[in-house]
Amino acid sequence: MITIQELKPVFTAEQIQKRVKELGEQITRDYEGQDFICVGVLSGAVIFFSDLLKNIDSTRVSLDFMRVSSYGSATETSGVVKIIEDVKFNMAGKNVLIIEDLIDSGLTMKKVKEVFIERGAKSVKLCALINKKERREVDVTIDYYGFELDKGFILGYGMDFDGRYRNLPAVYEAVIKEE
Repeated sequence: MITIQELKPVFTAEQIQKRVKELGEQITRDYEGQDFICVGVLSGAVIFFSDLLKNIDSTRVSLDFMRVSSYGSATETSGVVKIIEDVKFNMAGKNVLIIEDLIDSGLTMKKVKEVFIERGAKSVKLCALINKKERREVDVTIDYYGFELDKGFILGYGMDFDGRYRNLPAVYEAVIKEE
């Protein structure tokens, strides 16, 4: 059994909001004059997704969601990526921006990106709040990211452990104990 012993602050709510605003401005510039679909990966990205969209100044953006899983209630990926709930939009010929909370092993985002390419998307880019390289198993290009971390088990601002801690306004490193 794994328990959380302590939470150590990594990124404050203020740091996150400042960086999310910068990302929104960059995405606005990069997609100027283009229609695009932002796909939020549930459930972890919902808070980042919402805050980011408020900072994208465009009336040409559509929203969609999908739920994928490779972790379940574990702290490490199972290596098997499952699409639990798919997008509603037809992605053929569309510019797609996938928005995720954390890219760790890269397996999930590589699979999701491949799915949209196979469906005929015009372009597919990735945006993540956290680019975490500790357990990267596959090469995946992250076009936009808020912060980079080398290691650590992090929680808050949408990121969870077994469904909990998502509501914290900042990002914390969890000190875990395995029993």
